[in-house]
Amino acid sequence: MKEKIKRGYRITKYVVYKETLLDRVEHFWSFVGAFVGIGLIAYMQENVGLASDRLFLIGSFGASSVLVYGAIQSPLAQPRNLVGGHVLSALLGVTVHLLLPQPIWLAAPLAVGLSIVIMQATKTLHPPGGATALVAVIGSERVTDMGYWFVLSPVLTGVSVLLAVALVFNNITSKRKYPTDGRFSRTIQWAVSPTKKMVRRLKS
Repeated sequence: MKEKIKRGYRITKYVVYKETLLDRVEHFWSFVGAFVGIGLIAYMQENVGLASDRLFLIGSFGASSVLVYGAIQSPLAQPRNLVGGHVLSALLGVTVHLLLPQPIWLAAPLAVGLSIVIMQATKTLHPPGGATALVAVIGSERVTDMGYWFVLSPVLTGVSVLLAVALVFNNITSKRKYPTDGRFSRTIQWAVSPTKKMVRRLKS
């Protein structure tokens, strides 16, 4: 157990050190990625949201941007964590609000605590997910009235935009590679594989 803790500490220390090195080029692309990602969601909020009264931009996306554009080597910033962490936390937050809307001093910590546990259990730990769960409980009436639609939009819609932008801008320079592990690629392969097999059978 101690070895695992020490190893985790060394990895974290290395990631923090590497991500905070003074590199103007890397900082530039971090800025551009965050600007475009949040900018697109804000544009949707202002232009699509007014017509349909839909919500696209929530505060936890700002925290996600720090990870997916500024700390792309972090395990917490990977696509599985970004999407899974937000979506699962949103589901839990909405469920807690529907089952226990009051008192807020019980509903809020319950939503955040459960979101942490589910993210740990599914290996999708993403700190901003805790904020998403909290928004689902303490958000404005407009947010809480959405029910499970909150999971689809703004949460899933927003993280999809952030991920798409990250896949482009985090791979522009040779020093940036995203995602940094194979889990995302394996997940895509798992989803696409049955379709490929079916096409081969039809051709044969």
